[in-house]
Order: sequence, then C-alpha cells, then structure tokens
Amino acid sequence: MSDACWHLLIGGHAVGPLTAAEVRTSLASGSADRATLAHGPGLAGWTPLGGIPELAGASAVGAPPLPPPPPRRAHEIDFEVHGSEMQFVEVTLDSGEAVVAEAGSMMFMTSGIAMETVFGDGSSAAPSGGSKLVGALLGAGKRLLTGESLFMTVFTNAGRGRERVAFAAPYAGKILPMDLAKLGGELVCQKDSFLCAARGVSVGIAFQKRRGVGLFGGEGFVMQRLTGDGLCFVHAGGTIHPVDLAAGETLRVDTGCLVALAPSVSYDIQLVGNVKTALFGGEGVFFASLTGPGKVWLQSLPLSRLADRIVSAASRTGRSEEGSVLDGAGLGRLFTGG
Repeated sequence: MSDACWHLLIGGHAVGPLTAAEVRTSLASGSADRATLAHGPGLAGWTPLGGIPELAGASAVGAPPLPPPPPRRAHEIDFEVHGSEMQFVEVTLDSGEAVVAEAGSMMFMTSGIAMETVFGDGSSAAPSGGSKLVGALLGAGKRLLTGESLFMTVFTNAGRGRERVAFAAPYAGKILPMDLAKLGGELVCQKDSFLCAARGVSVGIAFQKRRGVGLFGGEGFVMQRLTGDGLCFVHAGGTIHPVDLAAGETLRVDTGCLVALAPSVSYDIQLVGNVKTALFGGEGVFFASLTGPGKVWLQSLPLSRLADRIVSAASRTGRSEEGSVLDGAGLGRLFTGG
C-alpha cells in the first residue's frame, strides 16, 4: 500500500497525495512552512504542519473538498473603458444586474435598461419598510455631507439578454476600475472622483481625524469611503499614477493631486518649508503627507489647477501676442488696443 497519503494546501490549491518524506522535503525547500495547512491520517480537517508531530505512516486518505469562496454581495459586471484623454466606461449587464452612478453621468444605454432614481447610494434594494427607509435616509445624509447630490441613479437590466450602459468622465482624465474585493473591501477617495459602481457597493463618508487635514488638506474632514466587494470606477484629471508605500515610507504630494488611498495609509498635512518658500515658491503652503503601508493613487492634473489656468486665460481681454516679451510684461495691449 502506498504511503502517499498527505495533502498540502498551497496557493489555495490542494497538492497531493504526498509521502511523509515529500512533505519534509517541501518544508526543507521552503515551498511549505509550519503554517501551511495539511490533511492526512487521523486529522479531522486541515491542520497547520507545525501542529502535526509526525509525518509518516497510515493509509491514504483523500483530501476533503476546499471550502467554496464566499459569494459576492455586489453584482458582477463586465466593462470596457473607451478613449484616451476623454474616456467613458461601457458596462455590460446580464439580466437582473444593476449599476449605480452619479446623477448626470450617463452617456447612453440600450433599450433593455431601466433607469430609477434612488435616495442615497443605491447599494441595497428599494426601501419597503421602516428600517430600510431609515437606511436610505442615512445614505442620503452621508452623500449630502460629502457635497454630492441626495440622489443616485440605478441602471438595471430589465430584459432577458445582455444590455449595455455607458458613463462619461466629466472632464479630461482617466477612468480607473477598482475591484474592492482585491483591495480589502474598502477604498477612500476624494469627494468628486466616484463615477459609478456595481450595485451593492456602498458610498459612505470617511472623516479625517487630524484637524490640520480638515483645515488645509484640500479635501476637508470628509472624503468618500467605498465599501463592498464589487467593481467601482474612479475618475481623475490627467494621468493616474499608483504608488505602493512600504510600512513607514512617507510620500509628500500636492494636496489636490491625491485621488484615492487604502485605509491603511496615514494622511496628514505638512508645511512646505520656510516662509519664503511657502509665500513665493508657487507650490502652496502645505503638502499632503502619506505614510504607508498601503497603496495611493495620484492625479497629474487636478480639476482645480485646470480651472485656475482657464480662469487666468479668460481674464485677459482682447488679442494678445503669445510668447512675446510685451505680452509677458502686459505692455502688448498698449500697442494693439486690446
């Protein structure tokens, strides 16, 4: 009779059957360690190798089936992001699936899509009782605190086949798909970056505990907190740059360039430097100080910076000679009549 009667759980897969000698070889080579789960003779279930005094003898025992992964609470949706600078995301829904989005972000939808406006974030079914109504009102209140509308729109596939609905970015930039199931079920982002999400994702609030962040952080005390296990889509200006911070590693960024961060990242405000640098350096008075561990997402062109440039250009009246010394000194208009 073969003594290959052990199974190891490595990378989420059962490996085996293995002999006791093969298990010891795996321990020696580093492919398994004392925390690796094993199943074999005399064991009622999966047990860490460190808790098994012997790795020999007995007859072959089949490994029990792996526990199934927990089902997703959010709807599973398919998507495709189109465009380069002015992007939109096209979501494909199976029958009964739904996606929630900010009011006014819809670009187009096929005939089988039913559209409904709801209170709050639309993460649950329509309220039909007292408790659900209170939950909807609380969700709407959270959105009001973040400066968003009290309402969101739910787009549901009411037909039998697959249907499509698309959502457009509000200004030039990138749309970043985020799978919350792979991010620990939670993401903190700036107030106006959320575009849409699979129904079941909750859009709440994240209070910044440090007073300096609220007064000078650019995003105030309140940011958006996205929780759940579904897909959500975040929009930012310019190019999105992800950064992985190690434990204790600190990154200083412009307060407006922060798009999103993992909840494990510490967010604080730091002075730029001395008074001369703060007043005449052109980089503002404060930096956002981000300390790991965790991942952060940055944007290269915040909407506020783009708006400032547009307003500055629009304030110039008449014709200007771009690139000339006279225009830079403001003297060109004296000769052109502008």
